[in-house]
Amino acid sequence: MASDNQRSKCCFDEWLKAQEQQLNELLEAQNRKENDTASASNSSSENIYAQLAEKSINSFQEYIDKRNRLSRQDVSGFFSPSWNSALENSMLWIAGCRPSIYIRLTYALCGSEVESQLPDIIRHGLVTRGNLAKISPNQLRKINDLHLKTIKEEERLSNELASLQENIADQPIATIAKMMSGVGEPSGEIDRALDQHETALANIMQEADKLRLSTLKELLGILTPVQGVDILAAGKKLHLCIHQWCKTRDQKHGRN
Repeated sequence: MASDNQRSKCCFDEWLKAQEQQLNELLEAQNRKENDTASASNSSSENIYAQLAEKSINSFQEYIDKRNRLSRQDVSGFFSPSWNSALENSMLWIAGCRPSIYIRLTYALCGSEVESQLPDIIRHGLVTRGNLAKISPNQLRKINDLHLKTIKEEERLSNELASLQENIADQPIATIAKMMSGVGEPSGEIDRALDQHETALANIMQEADKLRLSTLKELLGILTPVQGVDILAAGKKLHLCIHQWCKTRDQKHGRN
């Protein structure tokens, strides 16, 4: 019978394979777009891009639902997963990526000067550098609003996690540890306290996952289907590359 960790790893491996498959589909769509003539860019092409974006969102939703069910058995495994490298785990925010990274990636794809230009772009609609002509000032205004809202939610969840971590030094865990005659003695009381801690941890992870999904959905709602394909392809490629780069570095340091 598979252990909790094995089931969680299997969930991640399936997700990784889905990312690779979807990346290939997105790259194929990008290639078709580049080869299309102006007359070929019609509503049919837009529908294909929209369907690819919807497929990515649905796949993400399925992954989140599955791992949130698994987290009720072993949530700590998702905060420091054995299937990731040590370096990749150091990049995690509440068992995943920061939702705001989607927006930072959008800015990066539009041109490295986007954030420094945002006040002028939003105020005057000025487009001076990079590939910003593909994103309108109105879109950038909405993306900026989403960025601010997302950062606020990230801060709230980070504070909740910090409070939960600080609770380890409070009642009842600290008192139980102090009263024990030995170190790490089994205790039904401590098991119940740690169960409560893990439940709270799983709840925070679930909220973080909801924020990741809602941020991506809202961002894709602001972008055109073609722009959405570009962002999704770049995001999936970044994720897969970082996973492999960090794995290679682990092997270099003798961590297999």
